[in-house]
Amino acid sequence: MEGKEKKPEQSVKNKSQISRRSLFGTTAAVAGAGVLASNLTDPFVRSAYAAGSDAPIRIGFQVHRTGIGATYGKWYERTTNAAAKYINEHGGMGGRPVEIVPEDDGTDPKRGADVVEKFATQHKVDFVYGTLFSHVVMGSSPRAGELKIPYFVVSEGYQVASGALNRYVFQPCITDVRSQISAMSGWIFNNLGKKMTLIYPDYAFGYNHRDYASAAAEKHGAKISAKLAIPPTASSFTRYFAKIPKDTEVIYHVMVGPGVLTFVREMGEHFGSNRPEIFGFIDSLEGVALDSPGLDFLNGTYFWEAMPRYADGYPTHGEKVYRNAVGVNANGASKSDLKDVSTYSHMFGCWETLFAIKEAVEQSGYRDKRDYANLIETFEGFQGFNEGIAHPQGSKMFSGKSHQCYGQQFISKVENSKFNVVHRTSIEDGYYEPETDYTKLPL
Repeated sequence: MEGKEKKPEQSVKNKSQISRRSLFGTTAAVAGAGVLASNLTDPFVRSAYAAGSDAPIRIGFQVHRTGIGATYGKWYERTTNAAAKYINEHGGMGGRPVEIVPEDDGTDPKRGADVVEKFATQHKVDFVYGTLFSHVVMGSSPRAGELKIPYFVVSEGYQVASGALNRYVFQPCITDVRSQISAMSGWIFNNLGKKMTLIYPDYAFGYNHRDYASAAAEKHGAKISAKLAIPPTASSFTRYFAKIPKDTEVIYHVMVGPGVLTFVREMGEHFGSNRPEIFGFIDSLEGVALDSPGLDFLNGTYFWEAMPRYADGYPTHGEKVYRNAVGVNANGASKSDLKDVSTYSHMFGCWETLFAIKEAVEQSGYRDKRDYANLIETFEGFQGFNEGIAHPQGSKMFSGKSHQCYGQQFISKVENSKFNVVHRTSIEDGYYEPETDYTKLPL
C-alpha cells in the first residue's frame, strides 16, 4: 500500500522546504491550503475510478518529436507516459483515468499553434501540456488564450513569468532562467571568476540567459567580456570560440539542438588544457554521455543541473521511485539501452506538471470545460508543492500571479567523466518578486 511508504530521505539538509518563515519572515508554516503534500500517502490515493466519471480526462501532449527538440521530446514523451501510468494505477485524476493524446509540433512555433487548435477543436482534449522550447511556447500560447483552453508548459524561458502571455498559460513545475541564474550567480562569480564570456543560442531562450546573466554580473561586481549568440541549427562552432577575449576568466555556455556534442568537442579542441574556468548549463549535454570521445577536457568544469543525472546526486525516496518509473539507471541512461542518455534535468517537469494538474482537478472539482474558470482560479490559489513522489526534484514555491514556480538548483563538477554535486541552492536564492499579475485578466 502506498500509505506505508517511508518519507523521502535527504542527502543534505533540505533548505528548500516551503515555509512563510523562510520566504517572507513570518512565523506560520505553509502546510495547509495551497501547498500540496505529495509523498503518495493515504490522502493521495483517496480517489478511485468508481468515485468519478468513466470518461477519461484527455490531455493533449504537444511533443517535440521532430526538429531541434527531438532529443528532449523523446524523453518528455517517455516521462509523460510513465506519469500517466502511475497516476492511473493510483486512482487517476478525480477518480477518472488519464488519457494522453500526443501530437508532434516539429519544434516549430507556427506548427505549435496549429497543434493547440487541433487539440481544442478536433481532439476535444481537456488541457494542453508539455511544450519545452521557448519560441514554440511563444508561438502557441496566444492560440491557447484565444481558444480559452488551459495550457501547461514545461519550458524554462521567462516568457510565462514576464507577463507576455495570458491567463490560460502556466509553468508550475520547472523554474525559469531568471530564477536559475539568480540562484547560482553568486556562487559562480565568487568561485570561478569575475570576467565572463556568454555563449548562448540565438533565440528567446538564449536571450533570457544573455539578459539575466548580464544583470547578475552587474549585481555581483563582475563583467561580461563578450556575448556570443549561436544559431541553434549551427553545425560548426570554432569560429565563435575565436571571438572569446583572452582575459576571460569563466566561459558560461548553454547550447541546444543537434550540434551540442560537436559544440562541446570543438570547445575542447580550441582551448586544450589552457582554458579558463567553464560553467555550462546542462542543456549543452542533455542526452549526451560524459564518457563520449572528445569530452575528457570537461573534467574539472562545472554545470548547472535542475535534477542530478546521477542517482547519488540527490538520493531521496521520491527520486528513486521516479527514476525507476521512467526506466532510467543510476547513471542517467535508459535501462533498456545504455547508450540512450536521458534529458534528466528537464523531463522531471513533465512528471511533476501532470501531478500538479491532478491536484488542480481534484481540488477544483473539475468535470468538464464548463469548470475551466474554477480550475484556473484553484491553480492560482496554490502556494507551492512539497517534495515527494509527485515532486521528486524538490519542493516548489508557486506564484498564482505569475503562474510560475521557484525551486532549488544544483551545481555539479565533472570529475572522472561523472557529474558530482558540489552545491545546492535554496528556493530563496532564486526567488524574485512577480512582475505581473495574470489573476487580473478576464477568463
